[in-house]
Amino acid sequence: MATKQFKMTAAGKAELEKELDNLKTEGRIDIAEKLKVARSYGDLSENSEYDEAKSEQAKIEARISELEYQLDNSVIIDTADSDTVSMGSKVTVVRLSDNVEATYEIVGFAQSNPAEGKISDESPVGRALVGARVGETVVVEAPIGSLELEIKTID
Repeated sequence: MATKQFKMTAAGKAELEKELDNLKTEGRIDIAEKLKVARSYGDLSENSEYDEAKSEQAKIEARISELEYQLDNSVIIDTADSDTVSMGSKVTVVRLSDNVEATYEIVGFAQSNPAEGKISDESPVGRALVGARVGETVVVEAPIGSLELEIKTID
């Protein structure tokens, strides 16, 4: 089976490395302290604090494994071409149906965070925008129907 490659910018990779380092140090130290305190309460079979701490520990370890896998299989994408939308581009678009303007940063799947305006190049909007130029209109096939987006700026 082929290993999945995770496309990301150099800045995105640095963010993931910082998160990984934080989880391996502060995250593990915090959870060790919570486990120590929970153990001091006695009988572990009926100790909800201990169960909660073990669950949190499992989540931290799973995230560490996930980050290590993504970083081990990362491919840094060069973002030199600013004439077309590519990985790392910040794109301002206008939705033609209602003239609502939005700005997105095109990032790899591992870095995506729609709440922060970071969308994956694999998402419907990201796929439609990649390769487009200022002034072009792209059509996005989304769950709510087709959206037409006009590209205003690319940074």
